[in-house]
Amino acid sequence: MRETHPEVLHFMRARRSVPAKAIGGPGPAKDEIREMLEIASRVPDHGKIAPWRFIVYGDGAKNRLAGLLEERAAALHQDISQEQREVERTRFSRAPVVIGLVSAPREHTKVPEWEQLLSCGAAGMNLLIAANASGYDAQWLTEWYAFDEVLAPHLGLKDRERFAGFIHIGTRTLPKTERDRPSLDDILTIME
Repeated sequence: MRETHPEVLHFMRARRSVPAKAIGGPGPAKDEIREMLEIASRVPDHGKIAPWRFIVYGDGAKNRLAGLLEERAAALHQDISQEQREVERTRFSRAPVVIGLVSAPREHTKVPEWEQLLSCGAAGMNLLIAANASGYDAQWLTEWYAFDEVLAPHLGLKDRERFAGFIHIGTRTLPKTERDRPSLDDILTIME
């Protein structure tokens, strides 16, 4: 007899990200973060090569990155406004916890890079689900700085790595809102 988990299905049907700008404290403690990351790591991983990793940004790192993001944005956009400078300066302080999701593909004769990228994406989704199931709100963001080669080493990237995004975790400060979802009929093909 198969075992069912209707509570999990109900949770998945209602799961929703909350914008990082609407996430405040409290955030998860270090042991909760570790548990979330262990859950995030339980994804399909052909070859057991873990082609991803996580970077948890502590307060000191967030403070250093605030100035670097503002400086880099100003270097890229000479006419940057004071309002936009503040946006850049606060990108890592919106939520109590920010975790970088790093795609770290490995050379492997049997595991193509495409599969490794999908595994990384699955780890990101598992992290969102783990955060939500732990009672926190979260958002996965991939903004301009995720692709900036000058900032990459300051954000913790190594050679051949790139960001799949940044997961912001905390407690929502505004009510959750629903967004439009695709109609299943628009995205489903049945081949018989």
